[in-house]
Amino acid sequence: MTGARSHSRQAGFTLIELLIVVAIIGIISALLVPNLMTGLQNANQTRTQADMKAVGSAWMQWLTDQVSAAAAGSSTTATFSWSEFTYPDFSHADLSALLRPSNTFFYLQDVPERDGWNNPYRFGFAGSDQLLGTQVIGIWSGGRDGSNTEQPQSTYEIGAFRGTDFNEDLVWADGYWVRWPGSAAEAGTDE
Repeated sequence: MTGARSHSRQAGFTLIELLIVVAIIGIISALLVPNLMTGLQNANQTRTQADMKAVGSAWMQWLTDQVSAAAAGSSTTATFSWSEFTYPDFSHADLSALLRPSNTFFYLQDVPERDGWNNPYRFGFAGSDQLLGTQVIGIWSGGRDGSNTEQPQSTYEIGAFRGTDFNEDLVWADGYWVRWPGSAAEAGTDE
């Protein structure tokens, strides 16, 4: 055998091939991550709304049992004032005791304490001696940013806000939504 040389080519990727793959992954990530984050925020907002509606429905049932009828959804004004509650910071423990008077009888088995963003809910209550008033019960979430976590703002304009504005407060009172996420048309924006 006369010295036949065998050239073996190394298996692997060239630097150019690796850079192209990394660039493609980067482009795909740049497109998907914002949508994923919006989807997560939508899920938190939806969970918060579902919690508020469940608590509100149970509380309305309690109210109906107490006074045989409730003034549900009876707001005739364009604004809602949280400060009109006798107890604007009704405690979670007190509400839980109200809605679950015993282990065998309850309006709601577990009252959620935190919203979808892990911020505390606030509950407003007129008090047992004012159950026939026009503003009796309220539930509030500060949204993603948890703003106003110490106390909800005093007055809200009743209506929808842009559904993708996750920092907006959500407010439910006396059987209706005071502030809720809506479409661009509902919110009066031109998205």
